[in-house]
Amino acid sequence: MAGLYLIVTSRIRALHTKPASARLGEAEARSILGVTSDASPETINAAWRRLMARAHPDQGGSEGLAARVNAARDRLLKP
Repeated sequence: MAGLYLIVTSRIRALHTKPASARLGEAEARSILGVTSDASPETINAAWRRLMARAHPDQGGSEGLAARVNAARDRLLKP
């Protein structure tokens, strides 16, 4: 019974939270990826690939860290 409660409440909470990229400021996103303010999309993607090679859970990283790296890329590339 407690398991069902946890499943339902976690799904409700997920519906009411903003995506990580919406909470991330541009300066923080640039800091995470290590790029400058005039970085091109190619530079941003290269930095993302480099970091994801280490941050991905299959490579010894964590889901939270991979999510922050993804959110930083999304914040900088999507208007």
